[in-house]
Amino acid sequence: MEWLSNRQTALSALAAALAAGTLGATDMEHKAKVVATVRTAFAGVAEATCDDPGLWTFDVSASTDEGRDVVTVRIAAPAETNPPPFGVYLRGSGAGVQNVWTSDTSVNGDARHLRPKLWWGWCAKYRSELARDLPLAVGFNAVERAPVALAASEAMRPVAFGLYADDETCDVIARCEFFAQPTAPMRAYAVSVLVDRRNGTLPDTVREAADWISRVNGFRPAHVPEAAFEPLYSTWYAYLQDVRAEPLEAEARLAAALGMKTMILDDGWQKEDSATFYSAVGDWMPVPSRFPDMRGHVARVRAAGLKYMLWLAVPYVGDESRAFERFKGKYLQVRGTKSPGRSAILDPRFPEVREYLIRTYERVVGEWGFDGVKLDFIDAFAVDGADPAVAEGYAGRDFREVPLAVNRLMKDVLVRLRKINPDVLVEFRQSYMGPAVLQYGNMMRAWDCPADPCANRRRICDLRLTSGPLAVHSDMLVWSKDETPEGAALPILNALYSTIQYSMVLAKIRPDHREVIRHWLDFSRRHRDALVKGRFTPHHAESSYTWIEGESETERVVTSYSGDVVVRTGEPDRTVVLVNATGAEGMVVDFAARPAAVRLFNVFGRPAGTAAPAAGLVRLPVPASGFAEVTW
Repeated sequence: MEWLSNRQTALSALAAALAAGTLGATDMEHKAKVVATVRTAFAGVAEATCDDPGLWTFDVSASTDEGRDVVTVRIAAPAETNPPPFGVYLRGSGAGVQNVWTSDTSVNGDARHLRPKLWWGWCAKYRSELARDLPLAVGFNAVERAPVALAASEAMRPVAFGLYADDETCDVIARCEFFAQPTAPMRAYAVSVLVDRRNGTLPDTVREAADWISRVNGFRPAHVPEAAFEPLYSTWYAYLQDVRAEPLEAEARLAAALGMKTMILDDGWQKEDSATFYSAVGDWMPVPSRFPDMRGHVARVRAAGLKYMLWLAVPYVGDESRAFERFKGKYLQVRGTKSPGRSAILDPRFPEVREYLIRTYERVVGEWGFDGVKLDFIDAFAVDGADPAVAEGYAGRDFREVPLAVNRLMKDVLVRLRKINPDVLVEFRQSYMGPAVLQYGNMMRAWDCPADPCANRRRICDLRLTSGPLAVHSDMLVWSKDETPEGAALPILNALYSTIQYSMVLAKIRPDHREVIRHWLDFSRRHRDALVKGRFTPHHAESSYTWIEGESETERVVTSYSGDVVVRTGEPDRTVVLVNATGAEGMVVDFAARPAAVRLFNVFGRPAGTAAPAAGLVRLPVPASGFAEVTW
């Protein structure tokens, strides 16, 4: 009867809120027990539900934050025990909501679908945790407004969340669920859920919600040295695991001559051969047949004019390494059944595991002379099945929860490396790009998408909106040797609003392709403030961002990625550079006023004539993969 009374109370509040046209209570088909409701200032009624609260008590309150609602749920138990799964739900008008933005880089996530509520148990849930995406979803539309946004303060533990549509009413339903996965016992827990109904622009709404998650958690982004914004050469797509000192030293000289400033030595330096991809990792020493003198090799690359970084797979230990036996019993999981060939995931809750990893990275920077590290696969720190720590009473571990131990590890890594080199470079990549991760590194790279410029652009834009001051990097660029110069430029132009990484064997690149690289590297350097440091506004996320603008105090760089899209110059208050990344000649431009002069340049940056457009809508004859400079 208590459940029925609570439910009737919640439904009455829901009916009143819906009648008032505000965002009200949750999906009426949800059967979990309603444990608390609260009325917010702007979003109506929020409902907290839990199937089996047991001895846990629930307290729900509402406050405001710069015109946004914040619903806070506090739970407590009389003794330490496992917290129950619970959720926060709201419902309201879906008017103006046609798509959903999240940081999910999967195929479905990139599609920006507004999914129906019936799919919640199948594929409508988005998920986040320390090393996976952000607990943030934004409902938006084709005119780039965001009628509703949802964010959770929980940036460490797993969260299931989403905005989805009621199949019958087209209401939008917001939901966040916590502790769906078992966690360590505790006595109290608090989490806040942000609901933004201000109908701001999509880029501003995403940025501000991501900043809120960081602010309420007290996260401070890592120091970002200027070198983090310099273009890079990566060995990964060019060589995969077949890396050797002498060819890379020659490549370093070519990269420096083209204008690149940093080089990343990726996977393969630690092995000659192995039974499986990661069965030889864990000792993290260079294989002598490939790198007989690692310190000397680093010195030679740096003498070519490049900073140098080294790749490491943080959680992995393979059974072909000496470390495999050393850390037996200190794994979260072991993959594979045949030996050699197995690989294990270290348990960072053991302090000796964390110390081993930190000392490994100190050797890389302190003894070998690398300028930074690329720390890969921190999302692999996960328990597969039952947590072995529970049966062992957490013996030997100074943390009970894996995400909290990863947080301690990553913070300590940066502190210790900065003692050796205050400007040390540390790279992470999607999808471990959440608010907490911004504390650990200064470079955030787009998830792997070789030969897919559109996916690279989309992922770069998402990262720019959520990475605060960090240097956002493109996935490494590759293209066909048979491309025209204009075609070779397109991967570069799709990554123009990031720090670009290249990964082709430079010694084998055609001369005209090399000239394209050289020109656009110089272009990126000259316009860096507008491209990667100033105000960033990508347009039409529902169509993979069809045009983008970046602004500094003195100029605006506007790039079109579709021949049928109209781009705008903005007010005639600064120089405008129009970049044609449509794949064909010509851009459709809406000029705010008649320009004083328009100079055209081709794919190599060479002059290609002038134009004299009037104010208003104009098809400007910008060369394919070229640009125009507009002065007023």
